Amino acid sequence: MKFLMLVVVDPSLESTEEGPVSIEQWVDETYGAGKAVEGDRLRPPADAKTIRRRNGSIHVTDGPFAETHEWIAGFDVLECDSLEEAIELASRHPMATGGIIELRPAWPLDL
Repeated sequence: MKFLMLVVVDPSLESTEEGPVSIEQWVDETYGAGKAVEGDRLRPPADAKTIRRRNGSIHVTDGPFAETHEWIAGFDVLECDSLEEAIELASRHPMATGGIIELRPAWPLDL
Protein backbone atom coordinates (compact mmCIF):
# COMPACT_ATOMS: atom_id res chain seq x y z
CA MET A 1 0.00 0.00 0.00
CA LYS A 2 1.21 3.47 -0.85
CA PHE A 3 0.79 6.43 1.52
CA LEU A 4 1.55 10.12 1.13
CA MET A 5 3.02 11.48 4.35
CA LEU A 6 2.75 15.26 4.57
CA VAL A 7 5.12 16.95 7.00
CA VAL A 8 3.29 19.98 8.40
CA VAL A 9 4.82 22.90 10.29
CA ASP A 10 2.74 24.82 12.82
CA PRO A 11 4.67 27.90 13.95
CA SER A 12 2.31 28.30 16.92
CA LEU A 13 3.52 25.02 18.45
CA GLU A 14 6.40 25.48 20.86
CA SER A 15 7.56 21.96 21.67
CA THR A 16 10.90 21.32 23.31
CA GLU A 17 10.28 17.57 23.33
CA GLU A 18 12.68 15.61 21.17
CA GLY A 19 11.43 13.00 18.75
CA PRO A 20 12.31 9.33 19.20
CA VAL A 21 15.00 9.58 16.50
CA SER A 22 16.77 12.32 14.54
CA ILE A 23 15.71 13.11 10.98
CA GLU A 24 18.89 11.45 9.74
CA GLN A 25 18.09 8.26 11.64
CA TRP A 26 14.48 8.30 10.40
CA VAL A 27 15.65 8.66 6.79
CA ASP A 28 18.21 5.87 7.23
CA GLU A 29 15.60 3.56 8.80
CA THR A 30 12.73 4.17 6.38
CA TYR A 31 14.56 4.69 3.12
CA GLY A 32 17.15 2.07 4.04
CA ALA A 33 14.40 -0.50 4.55
CA GLY A 34 12.67 0.48 1.30
CA LYS A 35 9.59 1.72 3.19
CA ALA A 36 9.99 5.32 2.02
CA VAL A 37 10.52 5.64 -1.71
CA GLU A 38 10.49 9.37 -2.39
CA GLY A 39 10.45 12.61 -0.44
CA ASP A 40 11.69 16.16 -0.26
CA ARG A 41 11.32 19.51 1.43
CA LEU A 42 8.94 22.04 -0.06
CA ARG A 43 9.45 25.76 -0.53
CA PRO A 44 7.51 27.98 1.94
CA PRO A 45 3.88 28.99 1.33
CA ALA A 46 4.97 32.39 -0.02
CA ASP A 47 6.39 30.55 -3.05
CA ALA A 48 3.20 28.54 -3.68
CA LYS A 49 0.68 29.16 -6.45
CA THR A 50 -2.96 28.12 -6.37
CA ILE A 51 -4.56 27.36 -9.72
CA ARG A 52 -8.28 27.29 -10.43
CA ARG A 53 -10.16 26.93 -13.70
CA ARG A 54 -13.59 28.54 -13.62
CA ASN A 55 -15.90 29.13 -16.58
CA GLY A 56 -13.07 28.60 -19.05
CA SER A 57 -10.69 31.04 -17.31
CA ILE A 58 -7.54 30.12 -15.43
CA HIS A 59 -7.00 31.94 -12.14
CA VAL A 60 -3.57 31.84 -10.48
CA THR A 61 -3.13 33.27 -7.00
CA ASP A 62 -0.13 33.49 -4.71
CA GLY A 63 0.21 31.34 -1.65
CA PRO A 64 -1.56 28.30 -0.26
CA PHE A 65 -5.19 27.54 -0.94
CA ALA A 66 -6.39 27.95 2.66
CA GLU A 67 -5.98 30.57 5.33
CA THR A 68 -4.07 28.67 7.98
CA HIS A 69 -1.08 29.04 10.25
CA GLU A 70 0.09 25.55 9.39
CA TRP A 71 1.90 24.80 6.14
CA ILE A 72 3.21 21.73 4.39
CA ALA A 73 6.98 21.70 4.68
CA GLY A 74 7.74 18.39 2.98
CA PHE A 75 6.49 14.98 1.98
CA ASP A 76 7.45 11.34 1.82
CA VAL A 77 5.87 8.51 -0.13
CA LEU A 78 5.71 5.40 2.03
CA GLU A 79 5.24 1.83 0.77
CA CYS A 80 3.90 -0.23 3.68
CA ASP A 81 2.08 -3.52 4.15
CA SER A 82 -0.65 -1.88 6.25
CA LEU A 83 -1.99 1.39 7.61
CA GLU A 84 -0.68 0.38 11.03
CA GLU A 85 2.87 0.07 9.67
CA ALA A 86 2.58 3.49 7.98
CA ILE A 87 1.35 5.03 11.24
CA GLU A 88 4.27 3.51 13.14
CA LEU A 89 6.80 4.91 10.63
CA ALA A 90 5.11 8.32 10.58
CA SER A 91 4.97 8.48 14.39
CA ARG A 92 8.76 8.11 14.56
CA HIS A 93 9.37 11.12 12.29
CA PRO A 94 10.75 14.03 14.36
CA MET A 95 8.02 16.37 13.08
CA ALA A 96 5.38 14.14 14.70
CA THR A 97 6.69 15.67 17.94
CA GLY A 98 7.44 19.23 16.83
CA GLY A 99 4.79 19.62 14.12
CA ILE A 100 2.13 17.49 12.48
CA ILE A 101 2.26 14.46 10.21
CA GLU A 102 -0.68 13.92 7.89
CA LEU A 103 -0.87 10.45 6.41
CA ARG A 104 -3.08 9.73 3.38
CA PRO A 105 -3.53 6.38 1.67
CA ALA A 106 -3.10 6.54 -2.09
CA TRP A 107 -6.27 5.96 -4.09
CA PRO A 108 -5.13 4.55 -7.43
CA LEU A 109 -7.21 5.62 -10.42
CA ASP A 110 -7.69 2.04 -11.58
CA LEU A 111 -9.57 1.02 -8.40
